[in-house]
Amino acid sequence: MTTRRALVVRGGWEGHRPVEATDMFLPFLERSGFEVSVAESNDVYADETTMAKTDLIVQSVTMSEISTEAFTGLRRAVERGTGLAGWHGGIADSYRSNSDYLHLIGGQFATHPAKHPNDRAGDESDNYLCYTVDLTELGREHEIMAGLEDFTLKTEQYWVLTDDLNDVLATTTHPVQAHHPWHRPVVTPAVWTRRWGRGRVFVATPGHGPVVLRDVNVRTIIERGMLWASRTVSE
Repeated sequence: MTTRRALVVRGGWEGHRPVEATDMFLPFLERSGFEVSVAESNDVYADETTMAKTDLIVQSVTMSEISTEAFTGLRRAVERGTGLAGWHGGIADSYRSNSDYLHLIGGQFATHPAKHPNDRAGDESDNYLCYTVDLTELGREHEIMAGLEDFTLKTEQYWVLTDDLNDVLATTTHPVQAHHPWHRPVVTPAVWTRRWGRGRVFVATPGHGPVVLRDVNVRTIIERGMLWASRTVSE
């Protein structure tokens, strides 16, 4: 059997614990037949030799920056068939100043609504809300979501800005609350896929840290999403 190669790229803001979070998925990738390498800097994207032999990129780099050379290498690899997958801020809140990256990913973190001011403790839990991830009709028919049902989480609920090129597999609804300035419920994607050239992009917005990533629904979606995104032997 031909071995596929996965490249895990991690770094950026430490609040999402990129090392611990990505380490959780390394055994799965190896069991799934990938030869896995790990890079602690996105500079690896500028290495054309490495990128040419990579079938799947798993990125966990929140915020941070990316050089022109590195981004060009990343985009070229995806266009040529390398898959790109990630979760939460590690993919949907990366490289805010690079509009071309946002175009590639198809969704940009805007905010995560917080609790009422009277209920805030002054730590990250201020942004933990109970919310539902609702599968779309497309999602219920897609291999990534097969057999899953709508499920509830208590964690950061991402509000993302997106476009219609995404195939949305699940959504979440931000309700109207007196302490927030919007005036009607807002539905935003929670899980989506995107085709870019010959490549596939997979994004799941849940995944703030290891606790959420251990949720059976979240973990299943991410594991399947990585496999879906990867270039296959037939390609």
